[in-house]
Amino acid sequence: MPFRLLPHRIGLFSSISAMSSSRRASRLIRASRPELNPAETVREVKCEPGVSFDYSKSEMNSVRRKRLNRVLEVKEDLPKKQVGIVPDIEDFRYVKTGAKTSVTAKRVPASLNKNSSPGVKEVKCEPSVSFDYSKSEMNSVERKRLNRVLEVKEEHPKEVGAVPDIDDFRYVKTEARTSVSTKRVPASSNKNSSPVRLEKKIRVSSVVKVEAPENWEAVLAGIKNIRLSGQAPVDTKGCEKAGSLLPPKERRFAVLISTMMSSQTKDEVTHAAVERLGENGLLDPDAIVRTDEATLANLIKPVGFYQRKAQFIKEASRICLERFGGDIPDTLTDLLALKGVGPKMAHLVMSIAWKNTQGICVDTHVHRISNRLGWVFREGTKQKTTTPEQTRMSLEKWLPKDEWEPINPLLVGFGQTICTPLRPKCGSCGINTICPSAFKEASSPNPKQKKRGLGPT
Repeated sequence: MPFRLLPHRIGLFSSISAMSSSRRASRLIRASRPELNPAETVREVKCEPGVSFDYSKSEMNSVRRKRLNRVLEVKEDLPKKQVGIVPDIEDFRYVKTGAKTSVTAKRVPASLNKNSSPGVKEVKCEPSVSFDYSKSEMNSVERKRLNRVLEVKEEHPKEVGAVPDIDDFRYVKTEARTSVSTKRVPASSNKNSSPVRLEKKIRVSSVVKVEAPENWEAVLAGIKNIRLSGQAPVDTKGCEKAGSLLPPKERRFAVLISTMMSSQTKDEVTHAAVERLGENGLLDPDAIVRTDEATLANLIKPVGFYQRKAQFIKEASRICLERFGGDIPDTLTDLLALKGVGPKMAHLVMSIAWKNTQGICVDTHVHRISNRLGWVFREGTKQKTTTPEQTRMSLEKWLPKDEWEPINPLLVGFGQTICTPLRPKCGSCGINTICPSAFKEASSPNPKQKKRGLGPT
């Protein structure tokens, strides 16, 4: 069967043969031409300042001409920058265009400012230059925004259109008729104001006035009547009784030593320890310094923490000899500088030894009874105090100063006989009708009954 070509294949073969023939012809033409220097055929474009390039006769289309125009203009105004590099953000500014239909913000290179069209209006918010926008076609909202930008620029030389920093705002408290609201106001609204300032137009007094408790005078008078018998341990064996027969200087030292041993110790035990020291001639700072610490501890035993207190007493005796000529300190600061001396002891020594009452001496009895009577509260609250120092500060705010010295032995004796820590004797108390805590504290069960589970039901 003879070979036959289909019609569509005939056209394909003919096109292939035509292409091969045209390629051969182009090769022959190149071979016949002389070799040319590439530098002569390629036209180099250099955009140096002051040198123009005539490209009117070049075979460029409109798009390429526009691109070259753009590059040449940027190169002419910014000779330090490389051609073809996108300009920095600093080379642009915001300008307003006066269009008929709308006002738009348009970014234009700074290099086009010289030959800019008359329809472009530049906005510069210098402090001494005002911008007349009355004839512009801006609505009220846009005018308010521009006013706000101009005010911020006038007070704070920052970029126009930039959002103010958080430091440019402050909290201002405004006083309203029904309520007090807090609103944020830009700092530029007040020229004489400093940034970030809290202004309170409602004045609140920082001084807290403490009123005296109700019926406190009647309660105090009732306690004084109960204490007329003078049968409490503090009346006969308290710290003020130490060294009562000694000269003033030696008596002051005996009061200091007795006060240092009285912490967490009953008055009877403290008084017995002071007598033993006196019998051994150790109520003198020089004699105590020459006595070893073990002997001193055995003499004051069974005072609570007697070994530690013996160390403190010997150290205090040495300071009295070296700094005060064998006498005791006469100020609260110097007394509190001694080891083992707290606020309660310092106020007691100042009151007894130097007859200089500078504060109330608050021990465990005064602290407990003052809270039971409702005389003291924590500062700014109606809650009970938790430490003797809080009780002292609360009492001194309302109690008359002439009662500061006698209040300690008065309440201590009342706490030792009637208002005891456990099982207070409210039935035999003369102020149980006006005491806010009368009959409210349950009696503690006998420890043996509590252990056996035989407590009250």
